[in-house]
Amino acid sequence: MPVLPKPDYRPPFPFTSGHMQTIYPTLFRRLPRTHPTPERLSTPDGDFLDIDWHMSSNAKTHRLAVISHGLEGHARKKYPLGMARHLTDHGWDVICLNFRCCSAEPNLLVRFYHSGVTDDLHTVIRHALSTKDYQHVGLIGFSMGGNQTLKYLGEAPDLVPEQVCAAIVFSVPCSLYDAVQVMSGWQNRGYMRYFMKGLREKIRIKAQRYPELIDLSGLEDMKTFEIFDDRYTAPLHGFSDGADYYQRCSSRQFLPMIRVSTLMVQALDDPFLPASCYPVEEAENNPNLYLEIPEFGGHVGFMGRWRESSYWSEKRASGFLESLLDSYQDS
Repeated sequence: MPVLPKPDYRPPFPFTSGHMQTIYPTLFRRLPRTHPTPERLSTPDGDFLDIDWHMSSNAKTHRLAVISHGLEGHARKKYPLGMARHLTDHGWDVICLNFRCCSAEPNLLVRFYHSGVTDDLHTVIRHALSTKDYQHVGLIGFSMGGNQTLKYLGEAPDLVPEQVCAAIVFSVPCSLYDAVQVMSGWQNRGYMRYFMKGLREKIRIKAQRYPELIDLSGLEDMKTFEIFDDRYTAPLHGFSDGADYYQRCSSRQFLPMIRVSTLMVQALDDPFLPASCYPVEEAENNPNLYLEIPEFGGHVGFMGRWRESSYWSEKRASGFLESLLDSYQDS
């Protein structure tokens, strides 16, 4: 499928700046009002996942969306809650997934979360399908959650449940090594400090439970993902080093195998994404992959107009899902 035409999305001034779009929603967006119901799932490897259910007012709905957050996020950040509220208003039940070690309680095993985790998403989908007769399941991923979603759909497409009919991902670092290099630049130093503070704290907590496996020496001096991933993420999750982790977990290599209708939205002004994270060739050669590159949006920004409660990204996701359901009904 060729790259989609550039949408007519244009945010109000001053949000034509990618950095403003990235920062403002996190700091100043009002917390979307939702009514999540928490549930803890047991995982096949003896750990747990914490998820939040958001139920549509239509008790008979057979539509479900599963939302995956980004790096150092969680299910009750503003952006997954905004998406959940918008979709429940449009007749979808929603699950917001917490990655391991991103909910209120540390997980049991030494593993935590990383860009290539897909088994947990599969566990959540299978659990949801066992609780209700959902006929249509949509997957929505932001940033790292988007990378996981794309990798999940492409690495073993035969294992994806047939009810999964669509995916929408935003701001995806689908070429991890290149994205890590961009994040290490001076212009992203403030973001890096924020992310690294959270990651260092997670490692400290893990070290309390597994002191024989985790060495904290030098942790405070780690300022970039590359050093952290080489020291902790890679060895704790079965990779030989950081470079091996980036290579094996980058979702771009899995895009040609995706069989589910997938919309990938990558803002041109995203301060986190290098050129390799705009997979034009893959979109042109896979009829199931739709790549949309709006001029504005920043990283997981995509704000709406002033005083609008829903963001452009939320409307775009629901519109894509509705168009697919309409095509099913017409066929």
